[in-house]
Amino acid sequence: MAYRDFADPQFSRRSLLRGGAWLTAGAAMSGLPMGRLAMAQPGGTGWTNVAAMVDKYVGERKVANMVAALGWGDKDPAFIARGELAFGSGVRADAESLYRVYSMTKPVTGMAAMMLIDDGKLGLDQPIAEILPAYANMMVQKTYDGTITDLVPADRPITVRHLMTHTAGLGYGIVQKGAIKDHYEEQGLVPGQVSRIPIPGLGRSVAVAGLDVFADRLAKAPLVLQPGTKWSYSVGLDLLGRVIEVASGMKFDEFLRTQIFEPTGMNSTYFAVPASEARRLTTNYGILNGTPLPIDPGSASIYLDTPPFPMGGAGLVSSPRDYDRFLKMLLGYGVIDGKRVMGELAVRVGTSNLLPEGATTENTWIAGQGFGAGGRVQDGAYGWGGAAGTVAFVSYKANLRASMYTQYMPSEAYPIHGGFPAAVMADLAAMQGA
Repeated sequence: MAYRDFADPQFSRRSLLRGGAWLTAGAAMSGLPMGRLAMAQPGGTGWTNVAAMVDKYVGERKVANMVAALGWGDKDPAFIARGELAFGSGVRADAESLYRVYSMTKPVTGMAAMMLIDDGKLGLDQPIAEILPAYANMMVQKTYDGTITDLVPADRPITVRHLMTHTAGLGYGIVQKGAIKDHYEEQGLVPGQVSRIPIPGLGRSVAVAGLDVFADRLAKAPLVLQPGTKWSYSVGLDLLGRVIEVASGMKFDEFLRTQIFEPTGMNSTYFAVPASEARRLTTNYGILNGTPLPIDPGSASIYLDTPPFPMGGAGLVSSPRDYDRFLKMLLGYGVIDGKRVMGELAVRVGTSNLLPEGATTENTWIAGQGFGAGGRVQDGAYGWGGAAGTVAFVSYKANLRASMYTQYMPSEAYPIHGGFPAAVMADLAAMQGA
């Protein structure tokens, strides 16, 4: 494979990670009449539109594979799976295949924080400086994406609510420009990874080692906006991982494993895929001039390595069956298979609109919508997506959970994030005879 082809400007770290799903993950819910879901019932014509979408993308070799998972209430999901783990691999993709879910990690981290709030170990509006003192006296860029020396004091403290709703004023190396972007990269504030392969144009910034070091260095960087004033996609959920770590007295990855993954029956969700499970890992592709080219082969993936730190904003690999169980637990208001994993109130609050009063969403990717604990909130639905083509949501009005998995970058190369929920909506309409 001629990886030099990726020297094309579109294959920068920013373009791969910033597109539709990374920056606007959850856009799947945007503009859809979710209220109509309340009338839909299981049965009817089945998921014919979803199946047609999967068949089309795989059949036209736009993607190597695609798996959709759709489930009603606490019922077992239906899986629609097509394609191979990698083009020409001969290994079929299915509900047990492993996918880089990237920013679909954010709702998991958000719900972990909600569990600690429910337990009284955190407060939704608690200043994080009470947990991480380095955040007591934050400074803010006087001009957004301007210099990092012309600063003003923060008007208010950063709170837990701010972190989970992207309103803390924190930046993102894949969003910001200029000096602050350079500073993030120089300091290793890079909570995302793509490949072991040195792809030209992708960037070679090395993340700091240790979630504690990440948090300490981030505290020294200026904010890009005043806390609580505007929704701006950020490293807030990564920093929230450190808050969870300190508040719980448990390593962040261990907290997720013992408090969410194991109780929920998610035995195929990892920050680092064990060597024994590498055979299930899909290949991630970069789309260049309409052609998929491998940028992270499953057999030699960067996700087989121990990451610099557990990245609460974009670090997880999961299977369609596993992530569906997370959605099933949320749809059950914290209960799955008769077992309570989270408190009902924690789920209800976490999937509600938690944007601070007065925070604007104007000219953002969630304009006019709400945002909860790491996910978009719209008309009874809560969901988010990932940078490599995954998307997931629950609809409390329809008592439905739906998710879709494939692997390609940049996400805007194909209209999958909007196309999948649109196909779900079409099938629901057919089921109700509309």
